[in-house]
Amino acid sequence: MVSQFVSTHQVNLLHQLNFVFPAGTHAIGRLDQNSEGLLLLTTNKKITKLLFQGPVPHNRTYLVQVKNIVAPATVEKLASGIEISATNGQIFKTTPCKVKLIDTPKNLAAVEKPLHENVQSSWLEITLTEGRFHQVRKMVAAVHHKCIRLIRTSIEDIHIGSMQPGEVIEFNENDFFRLLKLNDKPIHHFSAK
Repeated sequence: MVSQFVSTHQVNLLHQLNFVFPAGTHAIGRLDQNSEGLLLLTTNKKITKLLFQGPVPHNRTYLVQVKNIVAPATVEKLASGIEISATNGQIFKTTPCKVKLIDTPKNLAAVEKPLHENVQSSWLEITLTEGRFHQVRKMVAAVHHKCIRLIRTSIEDIHIGSMQPGEVIEFNENDFFRLLKLNDKPIHHFSAK
């Protein structure tokens, strides 16, 4: 599913979820079609700016499955900031972030294409305060690991927890802003996986 309500392409869209969204609802911090996990939706056009372009950085955490075994030195390299490609062929150095090797997460929806039995993989948990275009994928590629699966698990204190794919939870506006550590008030806001 893509993080949109309309598209000129034949793709799964947010309006296909089993929820009636108010007019003007849009995604905050989109996920690309090959990513999964937490997606915030709102009718308040100021939230994206407050959350991702404001003066205070906000955390987003991802589970990342990569091909091959990740060495501890690679984890340190990712955490300290790494050069990735940016728009117009420029190079961008990522802000230092939290990266740790983790065991295979439990209770994840099945992967559509299981890995071949001889393919080894590692799981990382990466917490960023910035979100350049395909940043996590580019970060792991820069240290010679292919991203197999990318799952956003939280934005600040809003977590997917036990949510299932396609599930939508509506938040009270005060809770929504408190959990996101924002100071303004939204009109409508939702969390979807």
